[in-house]
Amino acid sequence: MDTLLNPVAGPIVVLGIGNVLWADEGFGVRCVEALQQQWDFPDGADGTDAPEVSLIDGGTQGLYLIQHVQGAARLLIFDAIDYGLAPGTMRLIENEEVPRFLGAKKMSLHQTGFQEVLMLSMLTGRYPEQVMLIGCQPEELEDYGGSLRPRIRLAVDDAVALAVERLRQWGARPVPRAAPLAGDEAVTVPTLALGAYEAGRPAAEQACRIGDERFMPRSA
Repeated sequence: MDTLLNPVAGPIVVLGIGNVLWADEGFGVRCVEALQQQWDFPDGADGTDAPEVSLIDGGTQGLYLIQHVQGAARLLIFDAIDYGLAPGTMRLIENEEVPRFLGAKKMSLHQTGFQEVLMLSMLTGRYPEQVMLIGCQPEELEDYGGSLRPRIRLAVDDAVALAVERLRQWGARPVPRAAPLAGDEAVTVPTLALGAYEAGRPAAEQACRIGDERFMPRSA
């Protein structure tokens, strides 16, 4: 706990990982998107001692994220995690437990890739001094083209609040964003941002996301 009261020097990286095309697996990306929309993070350029904070939509990039992990003094991760708990339940995992937990609780291929990123960063001696994983239990994953379920969307706000609290403890100076971001400034590709994604996707029946009962019987 002392490390929180005396934050280490160096940049902070906030990563949202997951696949927005598979319903609740997009939780991590939607969190970093919401964090950027709601908060700004002035750094030392304004004369304060606040560290640089980088917000990154990591999607399913896997090993391509290694440069961001290696360059971070502190790393905060948002992700959907299968804890075997009630949908929407969040848990915080920290420091050396994060790669172990991702290895034991693989839910999809992107988590396998990101666990490798963390392990390679350790092997190269360029691992963040502090790491925190904010994970949310998903409700639905088998819905290609779907979006966050309502209770998971509500959990995004709680996750953002937890992140802001931890970032303050790490020395960041989050301030409420005064004006909306321009599309080219957003951390998420504009066409995949939550509003555009929701407005542009067809109904489940039209997109055949519910499957064909002749081959994929629905459970009662």
